[in-house]
Amino acid sequence: MSEANGADDPRNEPRELMEFDVVIVGAGPAGLAAAIRLKQIDENISVVVLEKGAEVGAHILSGAVIDPVGLDTLIPDWRDDPDQPLKTPVTDDHFLYLGPAGGMRLPNFMMPPLMNNHGNYIASLGNVCRWLAGRAEALGVEIYPGFAAAELIFDDNGAVKGVATGDMGIGRDGEPTAMFARGMELHGKYVLIGEGVRGSLAKQLIAKFSLDEGKQPGKYGIGLKELWQVDPAKHRPGLVQHSFGWPLGNRTGGGSFLYHLEDNLVAVGFVVHLNYKNPYLKPFEEFQRFKTHPMIRETFEGAKRISYGARAITEGGWQSVPKVSFPGGALIGCSAGFVNVPRIKGSHNAMLSGMLAADKTAEALSKGRANDDALDAYEADWRGSPIGQDLKKVRNVKPLWSRFGTMVGVGIGGIDMWINQLTGGWSPLGTMRHGKADHEATELASRHKPIAYPKPDGEITFDRLSSVFLSNTNHEEDQPIHLKVIDDGLQKRSEYADYAGPSWRYCPAGVYEWLNADGDTIGDGAERQPDDAVRFQINAQNCVHCKTCDIKDPNQNINWTVPQGGEGPVYPNM
Repeated sequence: MSEANGADDPRNEPRELMEFDVVIVGAGPAGLAAAIRLKQIDENISVVVLEKGAEVGAHILSGAVIDPVGLDTLIPDWRDDPDQPLKTPVTDDHFLYLGPAGGMRLPNFMMPPLMNNHGNYIASLGNVCRWLAGRAEALGVEIYPGFAAAELIFDDNGAVKGVATGDMGIGRDGEPTAMFARGMELHGKYVLIGEGVRGSLAKQLIAKFSLDEGKQPGKYGIGLKELWQVDPAKHRPGLVQHSFGWPLGNRTGGGSFLYHLEDNLVAVGFVVHLNYKNPYLKPFEEFQRFKTHPMIRETFEGAKRISYGARAITEGGWQSVPKVSFPGGALIGCSAGFVNVPRIKGSHNAMLSGMLAADKTAEALSKGRANDDALDAYEADWRGSPIGQDLKKVRNVKPLWSRFGTMVGVGIGGIDMWINQLTGGWSPLGTMRHGKADHEATELASRHKPIAYPKPDGEITFDRLSSVFLSNTNHEEDQPIHLKVIDDGLQKRSEYADYAGPSWRYCPAGVYEWLNADGDTIGDGAERQPDDAVRFQINAQNCVHCKTCDIKDPNQNINWTVPQGGEGPVYPNM
């Protein structure tokens, strides 16, 4: 609370306080699995889950091919529920390498067994979370969608004892409006943070408690996804197709997926590793260009695009996972970074981490403990658990790809996965280092040239704003901008002058613009303007909460924070 606020300022009013045994931030697979597990262990444990999306699943975006190992552990009889959302088992696996005009399918026998998707399911992870939320509420879990956890609450010993939701009805000028409503505090004996990738509270906790000390830098990708309804003649339920190569160059990591769900639906996605060097690269346009490839385009001819979204993906894996426990709580799911990059899967590990953290939390509660370091037991156990076993076998794939490029790096990575598979986790390469953080990989614009991207045709390829429309993104405009530029001068003299303003290129939603003195957008190839003649425009209402700016800004000068609760995208069936 600011002392500058007047005595009658409503922000000085005490918050409503609610107390629980366990407070969980984020109704994703990790948070909901933790909540269900706690109630399975002891129905008398009081559990609350906060979700910043307007509804459970609104902000969930994933491929998704789901390994059911987490679900099998949490709810062994889930297949008997007629409402369960995993309707499409994988029936066929294709791996493609694409060149500019053609490509080749790689033989399945070459792939390490862990890359086999048979036994997995193609589904909407958002719908899985909606179903899990129903199961959690049936057990007595309280779930509050539309409430964004904006602040950590600490006790006198410095341990986390809860969170506070953001005040509602603050105007763009930072002052309360007539619609002002004070946030509330939710205290717990333990707090589990499952916000997803690069969450604002997790970021604060990692910094405050030095949870990343001795770890490799976090590594990330940006994942873009569309959902299409295709011609029934082109629909192959259960087909899983992954590719790498074109349109990305050999030194830029990434790849694609096409998943054929039920009801003539096809999910298509594209991932660009955020350690790319060229500030002129545009991940959204690379995705659109990918769909024009001769081996891809046919699926979407005559089809209808019905949804779009984007979000960051954790890619650091085994080496980059920070210490997952802190005084008073723990990080779970993608807040910790449990994604298996070559498999492009994380929901199974997210659920397993939520359950493991719940087990340790319930054990501590049974001993009368609270707001202490009891969850260090979760930190001690995860690497020896199925989560660690999953991540350790693929730990060198990302570093090899980054070091040697796609052609050589993926090949060596495949051999290393085979060796790890056959030896139970041993590799002649040991555990490789990632090196630079992704923002440090961006090179000066003077070392690169703008990339000429084709204009969208409105049939297969599209522009960003029409895509954001399909994400159902909405923010109240009269509120403080939730994308915080720390130093405006630095943004001009470095992000714009040195790096040619990559923010408007890496953002998949048209949030950022560099404008000249006339208010016109400064595009690729434009002559550099003096610093005092440019303006950094933030169209925060377009934000799909992907967090790419927080990761890729070359100076780490943009800080993503939560807007008012309930705002952002509302993803259907994503």
